[in-house]
Amino acid sequence: MLTQLAAATGVLALLTLVPGPDMAIVTRRAVSRGRADGLRTVGGIAAGLLLWGALTVAGLAALLAASAEVYLVVKLAGAAYLCFLGVQSLRRPGGGPEGDPDGAGSDGGSGSGSAWRTGLVSNALNPKIAVFYTGLLPTLAPQGLRPAAGMALLVLVHVLLTLLWLSAYVYVLSHARRFFTRPRVRRAMDRVTGVVLIGFGVRVATSAA
Repeated sequence: MLTQLAAATGVLALLTLVPGPDMAIVTRRAVSRGRADGLRTVGGIAAGLLLWGALTVAGLAALLAASAEVYLVVKLAGAAYLCFLGVQSLRRPGGGPEGDPDGAGSDGGSGSGSAWRTGLVSNALNPKIAVFYTGLLPTLAPQGLRPAAGMALLVLVHVLLTLLWLSAYVYVLSHARRFFTRPRVRRAMDRVTGVVLIGFGVRVATSAA
């Protein structure tokens, strides 16, 4: 069982390291608002994974993945949200309050809640996670456990890997914060991130189930 779990963890680690919308969103928040906001965004992303994981173990995610109509609605909502975040970055390149040197941010509680909510919503509106969990996790689940327990374990492993990887990425960005907070660099980063987010949104909207 330990061998199977190690192999499954390796597959999940490779999938976690592949750049995607989560990394683009974390980059946007960490660069524009600071380390603390970036970490809160990571927490929201992890909460979104836990939400899909719970639905998968309960069997509800499979129903969504099997319903073309519901899948389409959630997919288009997720794509629209990514495009919305991208347009925000393009409309206000280099804008928004600066975080303090320690990454605590200067925007008060509303910014904190917004960061966590951004991460949560971006994953909650991503039906591909449901397809990933219902299609791949059963094949990776250790055979020594009940199917539901095995999938729950792999969801927790995936969440932990995501937290570790994206948190480390936020800390890397924070160490280069002087560079990223230069007005020209921030404007360029916001424009690039905006285009990337819109690109991911279009890709999600036009991709097959």
